Amino acid sequence: MRALKTAALGMSAQQMNVDVIANNLANVNTTGFKKSAIEFQDLLYETMQTGNRDGEKGRENPNQLQVGLGNRAIATNRVFSEGTVAETGNPLDVAINGKGFLQVEMPDGTYAYTRDGSLNINAEGKVVTNSGLPIVPDISIPENSQSISISQNGVVSVMLNGEVEAQELGQLELVSFMNPAGLEAKGGNLFVETEASGQPVYGNPAEEGMGSIMQGYLEKSNVDVAEEMINLIVAQRAYEMNSKAVRTADELMSMANGLKR
Repeated sequence: MRALKTAALGMSAQQMNVDVIANNLANVNTTGFKKSAIEFQDLLYETMQTGNRDGEKGRENPNQLQVGLGNRAIATNRVFSEGTVAETGNPLDVAINGKGFLQVEMPDGTYAYTRDGSLNINAEGKVVTNSGLPIVPDISIPENSQSISISQNGVVSVMLNGEVEAQELGQLELVSFMNPAGLEAKGGNLFVETEASGQPVYGNPAEEGMGSIMQGYLEKSNVDVAEEMINLIVAQRAYEMNSKAVRTADELMSMANGLKR
């Protein structure tokens, strides 16, 4: 009976849907997190009757007789809409107002990209992420710095002890992609380049379509709790109906097996 397998595939698909929704809800307070939406696709159809002309009876069937065989998950679409921005007052916290990612260097020398702008200074004075990964290009803060200033176009300046004018240390650089949804999430608020994302495009903040830098702010998760709860209820009901279809198909098979001539 086709219904058994079709409904079982529907239950499996909705279970994966719930997994994605649960991950979104778990990261509702994760800085710079981008929610995912799962995409489904129907499977092959069994054609029992075509819509072609019936030569023997001299008539044309206006419709086909097809039975679907379920669905499957084909992709998780990463949604890169901007989250809300919250003021922190920390001079090393930066939010990207618009398009772009900060670039960081991984321990193996490769690069990753993030929207998490909660930056810190390590023991060597380098600007790093909360995970200790250095920002690219490298920026070092002198030990005798009194204050740190980051402009909208990413210029980092400090006021040194005994100085009356700020000293520029460098500039933050942003990276964009033709298809950011094609980036691969690696955990730790990091994404890496893939063939689907395209090559990274570098630029200065607030120039050539790149977003501007907001010092003292952080971008929150773009997860909408109300929307995710609605999606969760829909997935739960769909799972419930598929499980009911499994029970119904099983009962029909039991009735057929119990027939006596």
